[in-house]
Order: sequence, then structure tokens, then C-alpha cells
Amino acid sequence: MTTPTFTKLWPTQLMEIILPGHDQANSILADHVEKLDIQRAQMTTDYLGDNLFDDQHPVIQWLNQSVQRAVLDYSQNLGIDYSLDFAVQAWANVNRMGDYHNLHNHPHAWLSGTYYVLIPEHDTLPSGRDDRTPNCISFFDPRPQANMTAIRGDGEIDPEHRIRPIAGQLLLWPAFLHHLVHPNLSHETRISVSFNVVLRWNNEYLPD
Repeated sequence: MTTPTFTKLWPTQLMEIILPGHDQANSILADHVEKLDIQRAQMTTDYLGDNLFDDQHPVIQWLNQSVQRAVLDYSQNLGIDYSLDFAVQAWANVNRMGDYHNLHNHPHAWLSGTYYVLIPEHDTLPSGRDDRTPNCISFFDPRPQANMTAIRGDGEIDPEHRIRPIAGQLLLWPAFLHHLVHPNLSHETRISVSFNVVLRWNNEYLPD
């Protein structure tokens, strides 16, 4: 009897890592981002206004270097065995009670990611629905209507992947992947740094 072979088609890779040194960096990073937020009233929504990684503050450059390393690890795990020429455009997010991010993806980028600086530990609103997942991020199956054939136990057609991030965690995913961030239901502030990885074109990227 022949042995079957299995091929996973069209994989969607999500990378998760806790950055070394985050314990020391995050309090400094949070203070710096909050100062920037005072200076720019629409900092979180005007994410193309400037590039946070142009800021030469040591803690910003620590995060910049960590993201650069993560992009290389991500690409190597995909099996990319040639050099990539890319730029990273980053912005800070300061989310107060009730703030959230609607379903979206990141056009014109190759990868997108978020680093979590400060995550509220407790929901401080009155009791309510028990299915709320404040401060989580949800990713959705990029294949249209794939979940129409869902059956119990088939992980290939789970329509949503939800993560409750922790401070110090970096997530990296394909920029085409739709995602949303659940509301902050705490009086504490949620702070993160999001970024896009944009490739500078090289003919070597073309498939054989």
C-alpha cells in the first residue's frame, strides 16, 4: 500500500516572540510614547505622518533593531535564502478606554507587526457579557468563504485566530491578513508600536 503525502498549500505564517530586555525597555518606551502622544493629538490615527523608527532615542532604536532581526527570522523560516532589501515604517498606538481598531489589513506592505509595550491587566468596567475579550487581537482566514465547510476538529478552517498579547511580545504576519483589535475596557492605557515592512524591489524576488 502506498503511503500518502500531504502538502500544506498557501500557508499563512504568524510569528510570536517575547523580546529579550523588554522588562527594562518597556517602562522607558511607554514614557517616551506618552510624551509623543501629548505633542501629536492624532498620533495613533495619523500613522503615516512620520516614521517612529526615525527617532534616535535609544529605546526606539532597540525596538527598531529587534524588529529588523524578527523580519530576518520570519523570512528564513519561510525558506527565503537570499537577502531582502526592506524598510520598516512604524507608529505608536495609545489606546484609552473604549478605543479599538476596526477590521483592516495593510496595503502596499509585505509584512505587518505589533510590539506590545503596556497591556491593561483588568477590565475595569461594570460586569457585563462574558464573551468580551478586551485588548485581544483577532486574525481572520484570508480565504474567502473557506469556513463554509467547517466541521468540528478541522483546524484548517477555523475562521478566527485570537491572541491576548502580553507586554514584551512581538507579533509579525503577512500584511494582507485581515485583523482587528478588541476594545480597551480598562481605565488603564494600552500602548503598542505597530509597523509595516515594505520591500524595495529587486528582480531577485521574482519566482523562477
